[in-house]
Amino acid sequence: MQRRFGRRISGQRPADPSRRVLGLLVLAALTVITLDARTGADSPLNPVRSAVGSVVGPLEDVTNEVTQPFADATGFLRTNKSLRGDIATLSAENSRLRGEMATEPLDRQRLAELDGLTRTANETGYSLVAARVIAMGPVQSFSRTVTIDAGTSSGIKADMTVLNNDGLVGRVVRTTRSTATVLLIIDRSSVVGGRLSTNMEIGFLRGRGTLGDRGRLDLDLVDNAVEPSRDDSVVTWGSKNGVPYVAGIPIGRVESVVSTPRQSSRVAVIKPFVDFTALDVVGVVVPKGTHGNRAVISQGAVR
Repeated sequence: MQRRFGRRISGQRPADPSRRVLGLLVLAALTVITLDARTGADSPLNPVRSAVGSVVGPLEDVTNEVTQPFADATGFLRTNKSLRGDIATLSAENSRLRGEMATEPLDRQRLAELDGLTRTANETGYSLVAARVIAMGPVQSFSRTVTIDAGTSSGIKADMTVLNNDGLVGRVVRTTRSTATVLLIIDRSSVVGGRLSTNMEIGFLRGRGTLGDRGRLDLDLVDNAVEPSRDDSVVTWGSKNGVPYVAGIPIGRVESVVSTPRQSSRVAVIKPFVDFTALDVVGVVVPKGTHGNRAVISQGAVR
């Protein structure tokens, strides 16, 4: 006799208990949702929902109070890092602007001096190499010299005239490839041929070796009978081939006239046009057609 129990019938599998449990849970959930939706405000689940809220709500508040400082700290660190970067950027920009503001007056002054050299080149017809004063000779040397940042590579040689937009500065006495030494006209060893602008009388100017407000030149006229007029201007009368001084460069103005005890000669005290304590941009007169590593300012153009 064939057994009915304890024997698996071929082709059938026993039901899985886990699937039964899952199906019951889904059915229960749908039932609860349906009841809650139909009853609205009178839902029988409201007491359950309130009970759960009364338990879970305080726990959420406590959790938020505990975790909020950590979240704030993380945000603070992130914001603080960003602020530090912004402050560093602003500080660098502020430094750059302060530097520009500090150098702006100097840049304007140098531009004005370069414009003055251009006018001088146009008025005199001379070609000029612009240079900047980078050093002044030591007082211990008992000579008044300055060093400029242009030399033989720019076509500059010894015994060339140096001027600025105010007037005559001096002459080149030594050169290197990139620099040149200029003897100022106020040096005691400096002698410049000068001419009075009113009567064209000529003489020789010698420096006193003094800088500043007391810096003066002495003019000895060739004709001792001539008495220079106060405020008469003096210009260079030039040398052969323009060496060491070209003609027509303003030197200064007659401040006073001093006579010797026996009235045999008169010396005119000349106040120079150039402020030798504030030299910056100067021009060196070079022959036309000079080529070097610097632009040459010439009449009507810069080449």
